[in-house]
Amino acid sequence: MVTRFPPHTSRPRGRLRILLASGVAALALAAGSVVPGNPLGPAPQEAQAADGKSTLTVAVAQSVDSLSPFLAQRLLSTSISRLMYDFLTNYDAKDNHTIPGLATAWEPSADKLTWTYTIRGDSKWSDGEKATAEDAAWTFNTMMTDEGAATSNGSFVSNFKKVTAPSPDKLVIELKQPQATMTALDVPIVPKHVWEKVGDFSTFNNNTEFPIVGNGPFILTDYKVDRYVKLEANKDFWRGAPKFDELVFRYYKDQDAAVAALRKGEVSFVAGSPSLTPAQAASLKNADDIKVNDAPGRRFYALAANPGAQTKDGKKFGDGHPALLDQKVRQALFMAVDRTAIIDKVFQGYAMEGEGYIPPRFDSYFWKPSAEQKLAYDPAKAAALLDEAGYEKNSAGKRTGKDGKPLDFRILCHATDPNDKAVGKYLQEWWGELGIGLKVDCRDNVSDPWYAGEYDLAFDGWSVNPDPDFVMSIHTCAALPAKAKETAATDNFICDKQYDELYAKQLAEYDPAKRADLVKQMESRLYDTGYMNVMAYPNAVEAYRTDQIESITTMPSDAGNIYGQDGYWSWWSAVPAAGASGDSSDGSDSSTGVLVGVGIAVVVLAGGGLLFAMRRRSTAEDRE
Repeated sequence: MVTRFPPHTSRPRGRLRILLASGVAALALAAGSVVPGNPLGPAPQEAQAADGKSTLTVAVAQSVDSLSPFLAQRLLSTSISRLMYDFLTNYDAKDNHTIPGLATAWEPSADKLTWTYTIRGDSKWSDGEKATAEDAAWTFNTMMTDEGAATSNGSFVSNFKKVTAPSPDKLVIELKQPQATMTALDVPIVPKHVWEKVGDFSTFNNNTEFPIVGNGPFILTDYKVDRYVKLEANKDFWRGAPKFDELVFRYYKDQDAAVAALRKGEVSFVAGSPSLTPAQAASLKNADDIKVNDAPGRRFYALAANPGAQTKDGKKFGDGHPALLDQKVRQALFMAVDRTAIIDKVFQGYAMEGEGYIPPRFDSYFWKPSAEQKLAYDPAKAAALLDEAGYEKNSAGKRTGKDGKPLDFRILCHATDPNDKAVGKYLQEWWGELGIGLKVDCRDNVSDPWYAGEYDLAFDGWSVNPDPDFVMSIHTCAALPAKAKETAATDNFICDKQYDELYAKQLAEYDPAKRADLVKQMESRLYDTGYMNVMAYPNAVEAYRTDQIESITTMPSDAGNIYGQDGYWSWWSAVPAAGASGDSSDGSDSSTGVLVGVGIAVVVLAGGGLLFAMRRRSTAEDRE
């Protein structure tokens, strides 16, 4: 599941919709006093709850958009789906290769149009029912036949011809054409006997009855909007029970309050919005009993231009500025963005300069423009492009169109993301020198205007999965909404036939090298059209208390993130520190990763699996 920020970061497939650049930090809570800056409810004072259970508290700056895996697109939501439900396959924490999940094995036919999966016999739902191939078949068939159920991950099944379960341990998927993502289907499998009772998948948020039936490493037991999500360890999880008894994600609108709660021991972990600011990270590095994790991230930070919101049948809606329909105007704006300054002054070195759409962490798909192609920072060339497009300066120094109206834009900003606000100020300065006005519109909820197409530009960002399919699919014409202002998989209403042709080719290409080349061609096309301006690849900067968490798995193991992983490894593997109650015995049998914490590095061997370094989303989802 991919994940995103905007209104968005999915799966978005979300629409991860942008990891909602509004961020991703989650603080868990147990029981105790009210957290400063968060009057909504109690938070734990330490990892050990009053009842003797060990609780891992995670601070989050992002709201849950839905607890339904069919609708969830934000990073927090898709991350929770990974904890609640199993997927057919998973990613190894060490190097992202595909390993067994609900499926223990998979085999394609000679023409690779029929895939047969062997479903494990030791997975059961939390209500005692056995998880079978029928659950997987029902999940996919529902997404294939119900538009609402296809909201987040529909791109994975759009090429499916038929899905059947000839026996409890056999799942058969027939394809219309070859599909390279068959070992990277980022779709949570849900229990048929529970979900077949749902009437409208487009509105059901899965948040009315607790505990929610699942078969993942944690069972969701309670949820309060913009307050917390509480989960308990699934003692019957086939891979082994988590070491912490409880996992709680607590919402913090104020990131400084979340950091203060970490210092006081009221929460166990904080990731920020979506990362800690340089000042916050610096202040925590020498703090007692706190470890800061700073590693290359799996997401990008970008500017998105509204290309003209439209439905699948071409109906226009929204109020995006018509000047942005001109490629020269879009490219001029991006050539007036000093990425080096953003890295140095905003991220203060905790990021890499942005170029292609896929972060360098995924080196097989990482793309860089050639010297001739690169839209480097060049205000003079940007001004020339605006002149060519017919937007010249008047006597007052303002750019105006042929209608005499000044060239003024709005940019959607996530109120909880300090990076948006800081970059917004620089854009006002840089674009102001070109004669362009800019209103930085910071909102707690950017989703509504985004889906309505009521914006000119927006701060965007996605968590990318090892397989890039999902995050590339959100820019296809097929991802556009069926109706105006309706939730859809599209990230930014882009519909480009040349891009769509490349997308279809990469999806059908099984050769890894050839597929990677096609993905890079898609990135090149996105870059040239100027709809997406990737400014930075932020580091994953997060922190946790070593007196509450003894060790925890990063992904990848050598230098990776803890929050928002392509899997559940971090929270499933986390070991309570001495003094926290709970069973800390080794319940693992196949995860791979390096456990980081308290000066130790414990290698956990992962079970075998097919080496196939591809998987969709980011993330997220988000979606991931």
